[in-house]
Amino acid sequence: MTSILNTVDTSHEDLIHDAALDYYGLKLATCSSDRSVKIFDAQKNQKVLIEDLRKHEGPVWQVSWAHPMFGNYLASCSYDKKVIVWKEMNKWTPFYTYQGHESSVNTVCWAPCEYGLVFACGSSDGCISIVSLSGDGNWIARKIDNAHPTGCTSVSWAPAFPSDDQTESMFSAKRIVSGGCDNTVKIWREENGQWVLDQKLQGHSDWVREVAWSPNIIHNKTNIASCSQSGKVIIWSCDLSDTSNGALSIWKSKVLHEFNTVAWHVSWSLTSNMLAVSTGDNKVTIWKEDHLGKYECINDDKLGTL
Repeated sequence: MTSILNTVDTSHEDLIHDAALDYYGLKLATCSSDRSVKIFDAQKNQKVLIEDLRKHEGPVWQVSWAHPMFGNYLASCSYDKKVIVWKEMNKWTPFYTYQGHESSVNTVCWAPCEYGLVFACGSSDGCISIVSLSGDGNWIARKIDNAHPTGCTSVSWAPAFPSDDQTESMFSAKRIVSGGCDNTVKIWREENGQWVLDQKLQGHSDWVREVAWSPNIIHNKTNIASCSQSGKVIIWSCDLSDTSNGALSIWKSKVLHEFNTVAWHVSWSLTSNMLAVSTGDNKVTIWKEDHLGKYECINDDKLGTL
């Protein structure tokens, strides 16, 4: 069973939409419909507010920490059509603002550190942007138009797969997964500097609320979790040891659980064998995978094993 170690009084004045710990678990970032992003010192039992950042002009939907090898960077996305990259320089200040979308930016996610300082974001305008910091200090944006024509709700990066001479062409391409209001999960691959559709995964009957690519390979598999408005949570698995599985082309799905309310968020542990799911009934369930590939809910006995 699991237990609550601590709670945080954020003093947000409206709904909290996201919370994220940095790489070392030392800082906590939160964002809210009150248009603010807050950063807390997470090392102490009483979480201390470090910064209250108020540059967005609408509800802030998501926050994402960059890898610390680049310094302390935090990205936030908002209904105001912007992504703001914040940098800690004695105090937290806006470092870069991306304004390449025509509607609400619903999701933002930093790439693995192997790719440099790069983030992806998705918007209600149906497009996905991949924005990178070049060596000369300029930000370069590439856009996937009509990625999800009715709106993109979530993006997540694939890990940087280890490669050698044999696997270089198969697995080393940069990939992201996205979910949208078209009820689909899509995998995108970078090819010759452009982003192309790699796979279209269908299994949801309602809006896909979030997707999450597992950060590590486990049991020779890479996994994607997706959750939807209908309450269905799906695990998509790709067997990397299958020699017939040429560039991550064969994906198998299994339904983790169908909740009686909307499933809002999915989040993998760093070891990739545990998945947290938050739902519209104000609950978070934690699912653990065993060596046979079966998932068991470890904090709610009523949900059992898949």
